[in-house]
Amino acid sequence: MTDTSAGPIRRLKKGIIKVLTGLRNILGVMLMTVIFIVAIFTLNDNSVQPVPAEGALYLAPQGYLVDQRTYIDPLNQIFTPPGQGDSETLVRDVIEAIDTAADDNRITHLLIDTDYLLGGGMSKLEEIGLALKRFKDQKPIIAVGDSFSASQYYLAAHANEIMLNPMGEVMINGLSSYRSYFKEGLDKLEITMNIFRAGQYKSAVEPLMGSNMSQEVKEETQLLLGDLWRFYTSEIELLRSLDQGRIDDYANTLHLAMKEHNGDAARVAKVFGLIDVIASRTEVYDHLNDLIPGSDGEFNSIDMDSYLTNTRISKEKISDNNNQIAVVVASGTIMDGQQPEGTIGGDTLSGIFGNLEDNKNIKAVVLRIDSGGGSAFASEIIRDSISSIQKKGMPIIVSMGSVAASGGYWIAAEADHVLAMSTSVTGSIGVWGVIPDLSNSLANLGIYYDGVTTSKTAFRAQIQQPLSQSSKEIIQASVDGTYSRFLDLVASGRNSTQDKIHKIAQGRVWTGNQALDNGLIDKLGDLNDAVEVAAEMAGLDNYQVTYPRKEMTTFETILTELIVKVKSVSRGNKVISSRESELTKSFQFYANTLFQPLKMITSLNDPKGIYLYCDECFL
Repeated sequence: MTDTSAGPIRRLKKGIIKVLTGLRNILGVMLMTVIFIVAIFTLNDNSVQPVPAEGALYLAPQGYLVDQRTYIDPLNQIFTPPGQGDSETLVRDVIEAIDTAADDNRITHLLIDTDYLLGGGMSKLEEIGLALKRFKDQKPIIAVGDSFSASQYYLAAHANEIMLNPMGEVMINGLSSYRSYFKEGLDKLEITMNIFRAGQYKSAVEPLMGSNMSQEVKEETQLLLGDLWRFYTSEIELLRSLDQGRIDDYANTLHLAMKEHNGDAARVAKVFGLIDVIASRTEVYDHLNDLIPGSDGEFNSIDMDSYLTNTRISKEKISDNNNQIAVVVASGTIMDGQQPEGTIGGDTLSGIFGNLEDNKNIKAVVLRIDSGGGSAFASEIIRDSISSIQKKGMPIIVSMGSVAASGGYWIAAEADHVLAMSTSVTGSIGVWGVIPDLSNSLANLGIYYDGVTTSKTAFRAQIQQPLSQSSKEIIQASVDGTYSRFLDLVASGRNSTQDKIHKIAQGRVWTGNQALDNGLIDKLGDLNDAVEVAAEMAGLDNYQVTYPRKEMTTFETILTELIVKVKSVSRGNKVISSRESELTKSFQFYANTLFQPLKMITSLNDPKGIYLYCDECFL
């Protein structure tokens, strides 16, 4: 029925809205049509760069090294400006490209450009380093960079020759772990944080409890950083044939060396033996043209994505599709319910395991964990789905990435075999919960909360009023009970006792080396080693490795494939291009560091507010 009583302005507004809605729908249909037409022509053409007859594999990791890319809506990716969408690089892609190229007669050199790499956990660098060592045993590696951060330099150090820009530097300054503490600020705002935890080292909530780091956490963190730093320095010294202690000297006396060499950081790096050649971009190009086979005065090369696109086709033809090892990636914070990739959804991951359980081609599962934990409930949902597969006789092997702690260790505890890198961070067997009380802060604004209840415990976990004593006792009992269950799980999975596990638990974190000594893992090894263990336990000689993912819609799948193909086609072989502003990156880093504890508290979603989460594990 037409609203004849509506005024002319109201009718005009409705008309405008209808017109805009119609235009939006028409544009949506047009966009879909264009996308599908482009997809048909692009996905079926042969425009991917071929592997040169002779040339270099150009390896330039983009953004952060990850085990699983964070999900981004494909439509958003289409409209992302060039260069801003490559914020993450899969570690397994890098390793696969390096190992394949090592046995490929067409690849004569490996060219590493680290300028696009923003960072990655130490264990991810270590895994890529192992692949680089395998390549270096057969063919030469050249590393170039405008400057090198500690992470970038670790990869560059594996090269036979390192070239640094005259305006560049090698930024190896040691490891540190600092956090912001909010207790005094919260007191001034009259906000009370009700904190419940089990384990004296469970420090995820420490920023809300005081104004500085506790002595226990300082000791723990110092040991952790010390072990990681010893690995880093000894590896660099071995790779660069430097005297023991040379990297410590560099980090501790850099200020003196800079004065001695008139602020020439590149010269200082060369004096310390960290680089081989100081060269401008033009000089780098000239050197590479002389060294690497090419034509028309320019060296031949192929980027990683294009190389993988070419080589994966032939690999798929010779693998056994009836015998598969599934590598399930659990990367990010553990959350309740369905979650996108880059976050671990309890229902999402248990759904993937449920599908594997019904797949007769899957003979073993490798669970790749890169997580500091999160929701206790979601962790248990995942653990239960893993246990269901094990009861069917399918072996479950855990491969730990940079971190597999707290909830990340909960889901690993009962696996048939657990591997970690020497620099992985694991453990943190502890539990905590936190509920803020804003009643005093709101009262200062004249806002009050009042009502009635039928029992002492009918009204709890409300931030508008103080927690009752009975509510506090209920929550603490739940935390203690979850911790006791955690100890039981670990003791059962590691063939130990609750008392023995308690001594190495209490929220304390360990490196892979330390975890091996404490019996929390079975052996040191990377993802490839974990796959080999899975094949051995399943009795497989020939098999195919698959990476099951959360299911996408047909439209999402087509768009994703289109985007990957277009990026592969459009990516050039340039060694140098524009980079993100250092000022922008620094601002984002410090903003995230400052407010990380508060962001973490507000983002977690356990239904009971109880968490298995290691905040300090992400060093």
